[in-house]
Amino acid sequence: MSLLYLNGPVQNGPFTLATRPGKAAGIRAAEALNTFLDAGPAPHLWNTVTLAGDLRHRDAHDRDTIGRQEREDHLIAAKYAPGPAPVGGVLTDTAPVVAALALEMTEHLLAEGALAVVPTTVRLCTRCGHMTGVIAHTCRACGHHDSRSHTRRLLVWDRPTGAPVLTRDDFHAHRVRPPGHLLSIAQNVPARLILSRTRHHGISLAPLGLDGLVLDPRAALHITTLAAATSHGATQPIMTITENAAANVAAYGTLFRRYHATRLRYALHGRIPYDDTEALKRLCEVHRVSEAQREQFLAWFLPLCSLHLRSGITPEQLGGLLKFWRRAHLTRPPTRRSDVSAELRRRVAAGDMRWVMDIRTLAQTIPDHPVSHGSQAGPEGAS
Repeated sequence: MSLLYLNGPVQNGPFTLATRPGKAAGIRAAEALNTFLDAGPAPHLWNTVTLAGDLRHRDAHDRDTIGRQEREDHLIAAKYAPGPAPVGGVLTDTAPVVAALALEMTEHLLAEGALAVVPTTVRLCTRCGHMTGVIAHTCRACGHHDSRSHTRRLLVWDRPTGAPVLTRDDFHAHRVRPPGHLLSIAQNVPARLILSRTRHHGISLAPLGLDGLVLDPRAALHITTLAAATSHGATQPIMTITENAAANVAAYGTLFRRYHATRLRYALHGRIPYDDTEALKRLCEVHRVSEAQREQFLAWFLPLCSLHLRSGITPEQLGGLLKFWRRAHLTRPPTRRSDVSAELRRRVAAGDMRWVMDIRTLAQTIPDHPVSHGSQAGPEGAS
């Protein structure tokens, strides 16, 4: 069975990877790990089914000439400009291959009885009709405060009593114990999860008789990852994702982490403090780090480090990590040892990232130039 690292789909929005490099941490980590495994370039995954995207399109001056899908495509293309587009391409959560797989999986789960389409009482905004949830609160679509009770047919998952939505086996690195709050996440979600939403963009559930509704994007992003893996011929997709993101989406992906022989697992990574560019410049000057080494540090080493330091890299740690990185550069051998490469592939395949803080192993792995498939723009546009 083949293994492929894929980024947890990044939520699309009005930013670029040069101005918000933290958004690319999961992409960069997946790229580096796939290079160690000789897996080839994988697509970059993007989450386009968002209420913010609906509102952005609704309020755009050119909404009558540019469609919602076209707007999303333009936003994604701008993420990489003026650099190269990803070699492996991009895949969004509304791509035809994703929509087809989503409907196939949903229909199968309905036939099995795991999912159901049943009358469910929810709240609808009295101004715009947006489904606000099962309890009354301010509408996030138009800001209106009033809602009304309404019963309509919805796609739901009634969780078996006591069944967890996450287990240790859902994480790639088995030797590393997942955070306790993620393993107990089932206690924080309702017994009935509604998997259909009111959005103007998404995977339409009209083929299931649910006109005007789309599949919940938290389920769709798991299906996007499965679709990318299937297209790549991989049966073990590993989604790079932060703890916070996993806590928000894992419950909705419970039934969508497996497709035939393909099994999706999570690889947790921490956040990277890219924001303070001036501090980074000063650190590089102090440690005599060249511009090329700085770019590698930001775009290659820190993303890999974030898979080891899963709780996040703090600004206070940057100086020590940069000094460590500089020492690794100074001890790089002229040629790589084949036994080190084989052992590294084994550890990467097992999700063991302790090697990244072993200076001798790290020195053996540093590439002459970071392998870039379009994500390597750093702070201030470094690429």
